[in-house]
Amino acid sequence: MSATTVQKPTPSKPADGAAAPRPRGRRGLAATLASHGLLTVASLVALFPIAWLLYLSLGPDKDDYLHPGGIWDKMTFDNYSFVLQHTNFFDWMKSSLIVSLGTTVIGVMVAATTGYAVSRMRFPGYRKFMWVLLVTQMFPIAVLIVPMYQILSDLQLIDNYLGLILVYCSTAVPYCAWLLKGYFDTIPFEIDEAGRVDGLTPFGTFARLILPLAKPGLAVAAFYSFITAFGEVAFASTFMLSDMKYTFAVGLQSFVSEHDAQRNLMAATAVLVAIPVSAFFYLVQKNLVTGLTAGGTKG
Repeated sequence: MSATTVQKPTPSKPADGAAAPRPRGRRGLAATLASHGLLTVASLVALFPIAWLLYLSLGPDKDDYLHPGGIWDKMTFDNYSFVLQHTNFFDWMKSSLIVSLGTTVIGVMVAATTGYAVSRMRFPGYRKFMWVLLVTQMFPIAVLIVPMYQILSDLQLIDNYLGLILVYCSTAVPYCAWLLKGYFDTIPFEIDEAGRVDGLTPFGTFARLILPLAKPGLAVAAFYSFITAFGEVAFASTFMLSDMKYTFAVGLQSFVSEHDAQRNLMAATAVLVAIPVSAFFYLVQKNLVTGLTAGGTKG
């Protein structure tokens, strides 16, 4: 018997003058330049309002926003000095942090236990329960303010930090519960069973095994709760009556009167207000992207 050799086909070379085939996944020069150009424009659009606000905050006069070109020759930090020394800025900061952090802690705890219960337990009406949470988000703030004011008044929680925290939790908990329920669905149920085998109670399994694995989802829920409470105006201006208990969002309104607006001081205050929000974002940003995308893998 004669052995036969199989010859491998040699790749065909492109004809003279023909362009070589582009490897899969590699874009051409024009596509690369176009994508980089679009990203650059998008970045400038996103950064321009921040840079403009910072620029206006350096103008010494309240009407400098009408002729911003003149700010460059008379830039000063006097607006920041005035806000820090002659306003209730630090009282506003204390109120904002108390309300925002309180909403974050209470809201995330309630939302986490709610989402975990619906994800793992099959009690009667558990599906309808999640839809009921969504229904609570259908009502506009204008409709909710009057009944909430009556409830807080009966509980003597008007002009009280706890009352405002509970109001904000009523907004943050439904969304965060849906978010965390989707995230808990991505954690294998075998982890719960392993915890039960090791003698952990259901709450012990939740606290010691599930929560550490759900840090990205918890980070997103915490960031949403913090931002919701930090920047809200309608509830805070209605339920907080003392100047010393105003949050930042309400304190900014003190620079606007019926016939005048101190826009230079408003701009300086807005820049200072952004500092704690930026710090909180920096603390949770490592888990934000993972948490935002993880809940969509399972229903």
